Amino acid sequence: MQLKLSASRLSFTLLLLIAPFFLWGTAMVAMKGVISHTTPLFMAGVRIVPAGMLILIVAAAMGRPQPKGWAAWLWITVFALVDGALFQGFLAEGLVRTGAGLGSVMIDSQPLAVALMSCWLFQERIGLWGWLGLLLGVTGISLIGLPDELIVDLVSNHILPLSDAPWRVSTSLPLLHSLFASGEWLMLLAALSMAVGTVTIRFVSRHADPVTATGWHMILGGLPLWGISSVVESQQWQNLIPSDWIALAYATVFGSAIAYALFFYFASSGNLTSLSALTFLTPVFALLFGNLLLQEVLSPLQWGGVGLTLISIYLINQRDTLAGVNKDVTVTEQTTITQQQPVLESSGKKINPVTVPVRESEPEILP
Repeated sequence: MQLKLSASRLSFTLLLLIAPFFLWGTAMVAMKGVISHTTPLFMAGVRIVPAGMLILIVAAAMGRPQPKGWAAWLWITVFALVDGALFQGFLAEGLVRTGAGLGSVMIDSQPLAVALMSCWLFQERIGLWGWLGLLLGVTGISLIGLPDELIVDLVSNHILPLSDAPWRVSTSLPLLHSLFASGEWLMLLAALSMAVGTVTIRFVSRHADPVTATGWHMILGGLPLWGISSVVESQQWQNLIPSDWIALAYATVFGSAIAYALFFYFASSGNLTSLSALTFLTPVFALLFGNLLLQEVLSPLQWGGVGLTLISIYLINQRDTLAGVNKDVTVTEQTTITQQQPVLESSGKKINPVTVPVRESEPEILP
C-alpha cells in the first residue's frame, strides 16, 4: 500500500514538473491569432499583471507569508526587472519582428545559459552526458523551429569543398545582417533575461516565499510595460474579438499564473540545470498542439527534432546515473563507519559489550 502511494506521489510530481512547459507551449498556440489584433507591450502586460494578482490571492488563501524587510523587496525588484519587464518586453517585441520558428529556437535555448550560471554560482555538476544532452536539445529545437529549406541549405553549404569558402562567407553576411535587423537579437536578450531570472529566484527565496515573490514580480514587472505601452502604442484592445479575449484569459491564468508559480517554486530549491532543460519541451508541445488544433503538418525533420529533444531531456536528468556517480553511497558508508567507531571504542569497557549485540539485533526483532 505504501509503495503504491509513493508511486502515485512520484507520478503527480512528474506531472507538476512538466505542467509549466505544457502550459507555455499551449499558450503559445493560443496567442498566435492574438498578436495581430493587439500591441506587443500591452499583450505582455495582460499576460503577467492579472496573473500576478491571481497568484497573490491564492498564496494568501494558502497562508503563505508576504515579503518582509528591505532585502526581500530588493531581490523581488531585481527579479521583476529581469524576468518581468525585460523578459516579457523583449519576448513580445521579438515575436512581432521575427519568425515564430527561429524565435522559439532562440528563446528556448536558455537552458544553456542556466547551466553555465548554475555551474558557476551553485557548483551544479553537468558532466559529459549533461553537455551532450544540452547540445542535442538545442539541435532538436533547431530542427523543430527552423524551416526545412534553411537547414538543408546550411548543411549543403558546410559540406562544400574548401575552395568555395569565399562564396560561403559572402552569403553568410546578408543572413547575419537580416538576423539582427529582423529582431532575433531581441529573442536572444529575452532568453538571457529568462535565464538570469531563473537563477535569481534562488537568491529571492532566501529572503521571501517563492510563490508570493513570483506574484509580486509579475505585477511589478508588468506595470512598466503597460506604462510604456500607453505612451508608444495605440489601439491596444479596440481590434480584439471575443475569441482573442478567451485566448488572453487562457494565457494569463494557465500560461502565466499557474505555469510561472510552479516553475519558480521548483527552481527555488531544485536542480536548475535539470529543471531548465525541460524548457526544451515547450516547442514540442507547441508543435504537437499546433498539429492537432491548427492542422499544422509536421515534417520528417521536425519529428526528428522531437525525438532528439526527448533524448536530450533524458540525458540531462540522468547524467549522474549514466556517468556512474556513486559518491552519495560512498559518503554514506564512510559516515556509518565513522559513527560506529566511538561505539566500538567505548565498548572496550566491561559494561558496553552487552549493549552492542542488543542494538544490532533490534532490526530483526522489531518486524
